[in-house]
Amino acid sequence: MGVMPTRVHPILATPRSAPAVKVCCIASRDEVELALLAGATMLGLVSAMPSGPGVIDDATIASLVAHIGDRAVSVLLTSRTEPEAIAAQLHASGARAVQLVDALTSDDHAALARLVPEVLRVQVIHVRGPSDVDDAIALAPAVDALLLDSGNPSAATPTLGGTGRTHDWALSEAIVDGVEIPVLLAGGLHAENIGRAIARVRPWGVDVCSGVRTAGALDAAKLSAFVGAAR
Repeated sequence: MGVMPTRVHPILATPRSAPAVKVCCIASRDEVELALLAGATMLGLVSAMPSGPGVIDDATIASLVAHIGDRAVSVLLTSRTEPEAIAAQLHASGARAVQLVDALTSDDHAALARLVPEVLRVQVIHVRGPSDVDDAIALAPAVDALLLDSGNPSAATPTLGGTGRTHDWALSEAIVDGVEIPVLLAGGLHAENIGRAIARVRPWGVDVCSGVRTAGALDAAKLSAFVGAAR
């Protein structure tokens, strides 16, 4: 498995012998059941985004969180950056974790931690160059986990996830080596490259959306192959 972080949120504290698998872009109860059957331990639910796949409305997210229950960690993906707005969305959804796909200031991270102290806070780092390594290491003490993706927040229409593109895994490896919290690897992962990605980066967990889907729908065969290759 990946490097054992020295600071682990209680939600992520269960010992494991292989990287955790987070299946993202969950859109229905059938997809919840497929992902759980395959062995996923985290399920991502995508709220409003400026672009990208998998967006569902807040009412559907709340319904799916209730359906997931304690069988997996429900993760709300949000593009909101105001702590009060994020906290309100979390309370309405009931999700146990939040994936922050856009950047927050250090003050906003502290405020969010005060507002939702029980929620696992996962900050996305869009890995584009060496400066992102420094940014990730500096940010790590303020959050519970990092997720390394391949978006471009500065694009005319920001891409904040679900791109299906890989990034430079050497940079992700440097981030894993430089922080003391769990790191999940995302971005263009699928059954054919996940083994190489894990061997290089040694993440705590991996995250997948488009790599296990066919025509937008979760594909049981692709998902089974992905989880098998990851473990």
